[in-house]
Amino acid sequence: MTTVLLVHAVSLWRASLACLLSRDQGLRVQTTDKGGVRAAMQECPADILLTDLDCPDSVEVLTLMESMAAPADCGTSLVVLARGDRAGDLRRASDAGARGYIDKFGPVDNVCEVVRKVADGGRHIDQSLAFGLLQASEVPLSPRELRVLALAAEGESVSSIANVLHLASGTVRNYLAAAIRKTGGRNRMDAIRLSKEFGWL
Repeated sequence: MTTVLLVHAVSLWRASLACLLSRDQGLRVQTTDKGGVRAAMQECPADILLTDLDCPDSVEVLTLMESMAAPADCGTSLVVLARGDRAGDLRRASDAGARGYIDKFGPVDNVCEVVRKVADGGRHIDQSLAFGLLQASEVPLSPRELRVLALAAEGESVSSIANVLHLASGTVRNYLAAAIRKTGGRNRMDAIRLSKEFGWL
């Protein structure tokens, strides 16, 4: 029996995906939002953590998975639902150690098949996502610059971003300046706009 922890912020989509996965009798599905991930993993470590990169909380979920990627890790593999036109999302998933990439606009039955394949130690990238994943390596912003820019896109001030990331305000300003320069933006808002257009945010 393969245990799947499905993480999604939207309860309706979470329930729908759980229903789809539960059609496979070899999968035992648990669901939560980002706030319940750590407790769920401590209570019953899952074989697969499945999340949607379009989910509002996906960055936090990927960050949590990165923090768990250590020798003492429980062996959970990350599988993501993604879009081929969002290279930045694919890069963040790759940095978090994702082993399965499912096109969320692809065949429905593919989801259970990929989950089982990754649980058995394999890897999977839907063909429709392969080019986007290659493009992901061309993202000019570092993970830290992307994180700072993402928080700025949510309306956070420099001091607030500094508190969240445990950085000095001057360091945050340097990251923002670097992001503006690398994106070719005129200012912070333009850098955010361009980053969203390219699928980096």
